[in-house]
Amino acid sequence: MAAIKHHKQLPELGAALLSAAMALPCVMGVAHAESAPEKGTLSFKYLDYKERQQIADGASAGYGLSDSKSGASAFDDRIRVKATASKLVLPINSEWSMSGTLITDSISGASPAYHTEALTGMKDFRRAIDTSLTHYTPDGTFTFGVNHSGERDYVSRGVSLLATRATENKNTTWTAGIGVNRDQINPSNRIVFNETKNGTDLLLGVTQVMSMNDIVQFNLGYYKGHGYYSDPYKIYDERPRNRNHETLQTRWNHHFSELNATTRLAYRFYTDNWGIRSHTFDAEWVQNVGWGWSAAPAIRYYTQTAAKFYVEADPSLSPFPPNPPLGAQYFSEDQRMSAFGGLAFGMKLVKQINLDTKVDFKFEQYGQKGSWILSGKGSQGLAPFYARSIQVGLTHTF
Repeated sequence: MAAIKHHKQLPELGAALLSAAMALPCVMGVAHAESAPEKGTLSFKYLDYKERQQIADGASAGYGLSDSKSGASAFDDRIRVKATASKLVLPINSEWSMSGTLITDSISGASPAYHTEALTGMKDFRRAIDTSLTHYTPDGTFTFGVNHSGERDYVSRGVSLLATRATENKNTTWTAGIGVNRDQINPSNRIVFNETKNGTDLLLGVTQVMSMNDIVQFNLGYYKGHGYYSDPYKIYDERPRNRNHETLQTRWNHHFSELNATTRLAYRFYTDNWGIRSHTFDAEWVQNVGWGWSAAPAIRYYTQTAAKFYVEADPSLSPFPPNPPLGAQYFSEDQRMSAFGGLAFGMKLVKQINLDTKVDFKFEQYGQKGSWILSGKGSQGLAPFYARSIQVGLTHTF
């Protein structure tokens, strides 16, 4: 609930990776703890993320990204993110613990001014802090969190409260949470000044132990926000000043005792008042291979419909953007508002060095095209998009 937010909305594979990797594992049984951890934990992770966009032959870095079907093509690097995250969890006594996460990321590269064309340079540095205090009771937990994220043109502040309650046999755990964020936007191009965006997240979930080898979880989420949602750095981008969305997420972990392996399957459905509907399917196989090593290949498929105010690309007008419909109140030519499908493949390796220390390495490759949408044709005239991420981590208990 206290997840750190990033206003530039890099693809799901990008800026959110590191904060998600550092988050406490709120899924699959962690809520069953009845007392604070006996040892402290210090974790460090480093992320290197890079985006690539296919461009037409002869296009410059500032103009002319066009449909991949027209002429020869090449790939141009777009966004590069280098980030570090440090997380400390400390037990206070048998009933209390505290944690803190510091994330810094340096972003450089170029972002399309509209659709996948007219790249404009960008460079920024962000520092984010997330702290929480947890109280443990015989049948549950209460966690209060505070987060702050700041960069040159965007500041986000938030608070959250998460509560869990387990049944007497500890096989069922209920979760409820609320998070409130207050953001302030001051873009460097001064399109707007001191704009704000306020949002509230609600969460309700249940985790159920089905057998010795199976555990499932269901989460319902609701978000209600109001404020400045447009992208001030893009041409023809005027979005509604309110956004509400609902999510349904389900997970299933199954352990194969004879193989010493575990499957992790997940599905997430998302819908909002902008007209976007998305589905996310995740599958991971965690294989213990001995000598302290484990390997976890994973695959993820994502698909979404376009926002109802998305203006489709028209390659025949390149290098100029199409005009929004006459009289339109809202419009956006942001590729992230289009209809597309995305596919990611990853591999994570973990080495348990000793009882207190482990290291991990993760590589993930992501691709996105309009034609990969689950149903329908998807948005046309967009250059294919690719990204890769490399993540290295170290965790030590003391």
